[in-house]
Amino acid sequence: MTLVKSRYGTVAARDLHVPRGLSNSHPIFVTRAEGTRLWDTDGKEYLDFTSGIGVLNTGHRHPRVVDAVRQQLDRVTHTCFQVTMYEPYVELAARLAGLVGDAPHKAILFTTGSEATENAVKIARAHTRRSGVVAFQGGFHGRTLLSLTLTASSPAYRQNFGPFASDVYHTPFPDEYRGWTTDRAMEALDQLFHTHVVPANVAAVIVEPQLGEGGFVPAPIAFMRRLRDLTRQHGIVLIVDEVQTGFGRTGKMFGYEHAGIDPDLVMMAKSLAGGLPLSAVVGRADIMDAPLPGGLGGTYAGNPLACAAALAVLDVCALAPAGGGPCDRRRAWFGVYARRRAREGSGDQGAGCRSRRADHYSRTRARPTAAEMRTLQERRPILATADGDV
Repeated sequence: MTLVKSRYGTVAARDLHVPRGLSNSHPIFVTRAEGTRLWDTDGKEYLDFTSGIGVLNTGHRHPRVVDAVRQQLDRVTHTCFQVTMYEPYVELAARLAGLVGDAPHKAILFTTGSEATENAVKIARAHTRRSGVVAFQGGFHGRTLLSLTLTASSPAYRQNFGPFASDVYHTPFPDEYRGWTTDRAMEALDQLFHTHVVPANVAAVIVEPQLGEGGFVPAPIAFMRRLRDLTRQHGIVLIVDEVQTGFGRTGKMFGYEHAGIDPDLVMMAKSLAGGLPLSAVVGRADIMDAPLPGGLGGTYAGNPLACAAALAVLDVCALAPAGGGPCDRRRAWFGVYARRRAREGSGDQGAGCRSRRADHYSRTRARPTAAEMRTLQERRPILATADGDV
């Protein structure tokens, strides 16, 4: 069935009213979505491999999520938690804290992954009374000024937006495919501490347990464990960015669980609320309580509708039958790639799979370009994105 397009549902209208800095992977307008599929204004059905960039681990419009949001709509849609409190916020904070650790933990809610990044760094700086932050090459942590300073996955994001935030340092991420073993990556970090910033001035190290924008490269288990030991030795807050890897995307609830470590702070967003804007920082209670009253917050942070959606997402993950939940399916899928890597002798890699990006770091060109992805989409009804194309 062909649907009648409105005057705004065209590429021409988009170009007229929306700035070019916001790019689009596919020249289509979506009118409906369900599960793993969506439909455009021409009624064409697509299999959605993008999940809104890692947001829909429970699928488009999961019934439990939709029902929870509808019920919350009939109660309250917004008050700002700093003004008047509401129970879904506190319940969600308690449940997220319980997922991260057995020791006393607390959680604070925000709206976007970038906000989670910014506030995790603020909390770490307040706790340590230090200013330095170390991030990894290939990492993506957001587009606001501090989070963009930490991001090092594509020059397109930085463009001419400087000057950037101070006291931010980058070091190589362990990626054996490109020659960076765990030993080499740890040596590079040690070199950074000897030449650029001493550990006593570093508030936090922030790391993705698996690079997202950087090519879906999993951090080796040995690396994550050694990084945990090093940060603990120097009193540095270890921040694990689970914005893209969280909620079953790597086969476990959180990516860091593969290494069996206990981070100080964990950042969450994307699939946390099944498509509604919500993020969180969860961590040790003593660290989370470092900022004084008034130091943290946000007008829309922890919106009641998003909290209701997130609670439903956690219910979906908890109630999924064995072998049928997001974690179980992804664990099986990643297991196939883990066994393949073992046969190919790919060496020092952790749990998960890798994408051999066609960028200037890759040894060989082994993935399609953005243009080729669009050509594929024209031949087959699928939606996918190429790194750096969004």
